[in-house]
Amino acid sequence: MTYDKIKSLVYTEKSNNQIIEGKYHFQVCSTCNKSEISSLIKKSFNVEVESVNIINTFGKAKKFKGVKGVRGGYKKAIVTLKKGQSINFSS
Repeated sequence: MTYDKIKSLVYTEKSNNQIIEGKYHFQVCSTCNKSEISSLIKKSFNVEVESVNIINTFGKAKKFKGVKGVRGGYKKAIVTLKKGQSINFSS
């Protein structure tokens, strides 16, 4: 159930720099809310969550061989952990 709602870790240059501050970026399902995400992160990684911010990214309009289309958007959650907490992804 957790893996259906938390899809993946968003790994960009900006998100990598914010890991030092205790902020982790996750791609989540489009129906999740802040309280669900907070409880899922607590259960999955055994950490204390300070706050959750959510961003809905919209799909980009693209053309391929003259045919217009739209790439799918997704929902991103920025999870801030309490001081001294971190998530270990190496296991």
